[in-house]
Amino acid sequence: MIDYDKLINWPFPEISHEWTKRDTMIYALGIGLGADPLDKHQLRFVYEKALLALPSMATVLCAPGNWLRDPRTGVDYLHVMNGGTRFVIHRPLPVEGIFTCTPRVVDIVDKGKGKGAIILVERKIFDKASSGEPVCTVTTRTFCRGDGGFGGPNRPQPAPPKAPGTPPQASVEISTPRNAALIYRLNGDANPIHADPEVARAAGFKEPILHGLCTFGVATHALVKGCCDYDPSRLKSVDARYTTPVIPGDTIRTDIWREGSIIRFRSVVPARDAVVLDYAQAEISA
Repeated sequence: MIDYDKLINWPFPEISHEWTKRDTMIYALGIGLGADPLDKHQLRFVYEKALLALPSMATVLCAPGNWLRDPRTGVDYLHVMNGGTRFVIHRPLPVEGIFTCTPRVVDIVDKGKGKGAIILVERKIFDKASSGEPVCTVTTRTFCRGDGGFGGPNRPQPAPPKAPGTPPQASVEISTPRNAALIYRLNGDANPIHADPEVARAAGFKEPILHGLCTFGVATHALVKGCCDYDPSRLKSVDARYTTPVIPGDTIRTDIWREGSIIRFRSVVPARDAVVLDYAQAEISA
């Protein structure tokens, strides 16, 4: 059972993460950039000449790993799901460098017995080559399905509003390759549910599923393409909840509603009429 005081004060060590231009290109390839090698816009993210980093790359920097596997957390790890992700970019991500952070648990919500618990972990990520403000802040929302009712606080969890009921102002479709999960896992998430058919079937899926953070990255690509004219420096933040797994090979359509600098969006797999990202919002600069 979760011990609230122990978990909210979890002693994360400082994480130092050396990142290279090759890693930046592997991240971009993992979310499908460069699928058309003649597309000059996509080439900027997968070719070392004038290389750029997609903002969602922040989500794989200085990740704390499977810390919830530690039995001292009291978490039932077999019933843990990634519930949502938010990143804020404070200045354009370097394409290489040494990044550091010390994660911290910022909130734990007890939704009640049989309803699970939510753990929010924040990572303020710094570039070791410079001091001062972090380059980005990443917040992960972990849904612990088997851990509700431990006696912790049950505070309301604000979320961006659902997508408007009106037709989208724009839609961007991006196809994922069948081997998308096998490429994306090179970023550090080696969970076999994304690679091993037997493990995926044991978990209730007909085949390996795509990483939620890969789906999140595909949506970020859609926003950079559809709202920023492929200028990643204009995308300041993205926040989304995961609702349905994607199967590698699916085409993901991201529907977009713009309200000034605020973007409401929703990502769906049209072939299955499945919403895969919802309660989703981004902020862009002019």
